[in-house]
Amino acid sequence: MKAVFLLSLLVLFAACSRPFIRSVGYIYSQKQDRQERKWMLVWRDDFNEHNLDTGKWTIIPPGKSDWNKHMSSNNDCFRLDSGYIYLRGIRNPDTVSDPRPFLTGGIYTKGKFAFQYGKIEIRAKLESATGAWPAIWMLAEQNKYGAYPKNGEIDIMEHLNFENRIYQTTHSYYTLNLKQTRNPPHSGTAAFDRNGFNTFGIKWFPDKIVFTVNGKETFTYPRITGADPSQWPYDQPFYLLIDQQLGGSWVGQVDPQQLPVQMIIDWVKVYQ
Repeated sequence: MKAVFLLSLLVLFAACSRPFIRSVGYIYSQKQDRQERKWMLVWRDDFNEHNLDTGKWTIIPPGKSDWNKHMSSNNDCFRLDSGYIYLRGIRNPDTVSDPRPFLTGGIYTKGKFAFQYGKIEIRAKLESATGAWPAIWMLAEQNKYGAYPKNGEIDIMEHLNFENRIYQTTHSYYTLNLKQTRNPPHSGTAAFDRNGFNTFGIKWFPDKIVFTVNGKETFTYPRITGADPSQWPYDQPFYLLIDQQLGGSWVGQVDPQQLPVQMIIDWVKVYQ
């Protein structure tokens, strides 16, 4: 009986010490009044297994938008080796059964992990090619405000072609439909090491999103008073997407002679 009592106390203490409240089994909502406390690691993947952990990730299916029109489950678009996952953009080896000229690899945590407020960091190396568009970003897990873009989008990192900078951006009904891109500024750029690994991330609070590169704060998107309510849809859980995209109206045409190209992910860590 004493052992059972002590075990119950330990379980209760562990639950009370957690920085989050879990709902639907996989959504981590940060508890209130934690902004000034020490970050606690709540979720991670180091990609140390030989296969993708499907309890955490799903391969992104193809779609009709620029970013996902080449997404594929083809094995040549993915590789896990020595603690890294390689997400690749390739020339399609079989355009008879699939007419798309290119195939790309991407993974997301939709339906498996989402969080509201906290810190996320992703250590990655970005390869360059004409038409290469690697991205690390977030979308709302639940439909709180309506169809896209009303629930918002957080672009932790996007890179184009051979540029020496990455883009960090928020999108929403406020920025896209109401064209309020300067009140406040919704996007910034940051330098990074094109030849090595970098750590891309955000620190997400109820009143601001702080973007980071290698631990340095690079851009902040604040919640402002007096704005249209659509300015801040970032009060709900978001899931993570990591994908090696190719081509589109923003990045431009793809040079097939420069493929394959890949984004190499070392680890993902989420804190609250």
